[in-house]
Amino acid sequence: MTDSAGEPMRVAQARGLNDRTQGPERYMAMLRPALDEALAVLPPACTVPLALGLPPDRPGRPQNLASQLQSRLEAAYHGRLQPVIVFELGHAATLYALDTAGNSMRHGSIPLCLVAGVDSYLDPETLEWLDDSDQLHGGGPFNNAWGFIPGEAAAAMLVVRPDLRARSPIPMQAEVLGVSTGCETKLIKTDAVCIGEGLTQAFRQVLQCLPAEARVDNIFCDMNGEAYRADEYGFTALRTRERFFDATAFIAPADCWGDVGAAGAVLHAAMAVACSAQGYGRGPLSLVWASSEGGERAAALIHAPFVSRE
Repeated sequence: MTDSAGEPMRVAQARGLNDRTQGPERYMAMLRPALDEALAVLPPACTVPLALGLPPDRPGRPQNLASQLQSRLEAAYHGRLQPVIVFELGHAATLYALDTAGNSMRHGSIPLCLVAGVDSYLDPETLEWLDDSDQLHGGGPFNNAWGFIPGEAAAAMLVVRPDLRARSPIPMQAEVLGVSTGCETKLIKTDAVCIGEGLTQAFRQVLQCLPAEARVDNIFCDMNGEAYRADEYGFTALRTRERFFDATAFIAPADCWGDVGAAGAVLHAAMAVACSAQGYGRGPLSLVWASSEGGERAAALIHAPFVSRE
């Protein structure tokens, strides 16, 4: 496909997928390996609730995506994933899912939960919509340097209630210290000027989980090259900078794997765990945040055992 400037569209396609796999089948082709890997630590007969993050309604998204995936998950896992709760919110979806799962665990209704997200921008109609919305990154003198590279991915993580950790055979890799959400009313693709009020709300709530003297070591986020997101974070960082070692030293993986929408936050959480385990982060405390086009904002604070390289 070519963009409005006549240049080939640049995309980040998931490994192992081709253009012939489309619609819900493409989503399942990415989602199932992620779910299988997360479920591998549990007994085969264990039933697990699934909180699933999906993209919002947009041009090119498969019709009835949630119900289509739910029926396919039922057929693939024979009822092992019950119930399935869906969050069709885009970038912040899996953090909303994680927040809901955490609340259910604290109230004792569930002992564990599978939190997963899957998304793909690589539908022809979606790509054309991004181009028409001036969000598609392109090269050449007449192209958009401030757009993003459309990507696709799936990710899953198993979350266990704190009181079960000591007696559970499941290997624990990190602790979720807190999750918070916010709402931004000054949205992208409007004339309103966003000064990060919704994201600030989410940051301030989750940072209350830190001891007074502690500061966040690492930041993982879904900034993707769009000026709107950079401005939003800039205002938020100015308001909360005293809780970070360096609020400018964030990691935005979209510059490596493209914008992966609803799958991003879980992938970023996995990166937070990896950076601590391999010692290339600053320390054990990581903040993961996400910003959806519909105004949903969310952040999670993660503590992962840090292995120093020194």
